[in-house]
Amino acid sequence: MALRIYLDHNATSPVHPEVAEALLPFLRDVYGNPSAPYAVGQEARRALNAARVQVGALLGANADQVVITGSGTEATNLAIAGAFFARPEPARRHLVLTAVEHPCVSETCAWLRRVHGAEVTVVGVSAAGCVDPDEVEAAVRPETLLVAVMHANNETGVLQPVAEIGRRLAGRGIRFHVDGVQVAGRIPVAVADLGCDSYAISAHKFGGLKGAGALVLRDRQGLDAVIHGGHQERGLRAGTENMPGVVAMGKAAWVAARDLERNRAQCLQTRAVFDALTERIPRSWRNGHAEQRLPNTVNLCCLHADAMSIVLALSSLGIYVGTGSACASHRQEPSRVLTAMGLTPEAAFCSIRISVGPETTLDEARLAADRIVECVERVRLVTSPEDIGFCDENCPCFLEPAK
Repeated sequence: MALRIYLDHNATSPVHPEVAEALLPFLRDVYGNPSAPYAVGQEARRALNAARVQVGALLGANADQVVITGSGTEATNLAIAGAFFARPEPARRHLVLTAVEHPCVSETCAWLRRVHGAEVTVVGVSAAGCVDPDEVEAAVRPETLLVAVMHANNETGVLQPVAEIGRRLAGRGIRFHVDGVQVAGRIPVAVADLGCDSYAISAHKFGGLKGAGALVLRDRQGLDAVIHGGHQERGLRAGTENMPGVVAMGKAAWVAARDLERNRAQCLQTRAVFDALTERIPRSWRNGHAEQRLPNTVNLCCLHADAMSIVLALSSLGIYVGTGSACASHRQEPSRVLTAMGLTPEAAFCSIRISVGPETTLDEARLAADRIVECVERVRLVTSPEDIGFCDENCPCFLEPAK
């Protein structure tokens, strides 16, 4: 059997075996429309409601706060664009976000600015990838409608101080949205403790299917639908629910909640193997905060070794890592997350993302780490000397000069 070690769980996760088993009846036998009044439809309705309870339990929320969507991206679009179009005061058109947000946040805000006249403030991050709550608070204006801060970054795994930001924004009439796509199922989450108005998740990041997500809403007031054509989800999201995907998301949430501590411990153990690569690979650097990050993520810069070359070399061996956000990996441009942290484009182009899963074994991690060391050495051998230049241990190529 060919080697297969999957280390890109931040892009997507394998469907959990218990999830696959739970959704099979909804592919074959339970095919009713949950909006239909007859028995077959009501059978589907009961399954939909049960999944809503399971998702809420994972996030410390009530089932009636869970809005089913088609993805985490759609959930965030609903939270941001839905708030913008529903704003009670036309003058409140100012949005605040961080420089390391996922494109579903940054591009939605850019579209609202370009097409609908929104004003947008982008708050920078430290070299460790962390946003300062003081800077977020300082960016708020009387006309601020919404602040968006991700819970954990998809490229670096860095956790942001969302609870502190939520406390700073409390009582000020400003909506606070948190992208929790990378967090759900990996560390404990109690949405009520974060002080946010909305929290987005995506099923395929924690063992469910692609094509299902959810938005937890503290209050449905002040939000307009962005997809129209039906009364599903209490009028907030039109369209017949993807029942196999919804049932799978509910089961995946239940399994993730049950196994959370065990999975976290396993990921920390295997992540440590990849953290140690900075000691094995000369001129390498771990991007992002050392402690304040997801238990499964390592973002590694190996200077003078092109990340795409490393990824393809590893792929030929049956080992799969990422180069950053899967949503932007087809673009030949440096990661805006890493450049926002101060890395040069050269260093960003030399950075790979390793994201383990609970099924990743120590033996697999050690074997993959050995192969990464070998691939980096091999890629550097074929890099032309004029591209490498001459560096010492304090090579300035990693970070932009201080301004």
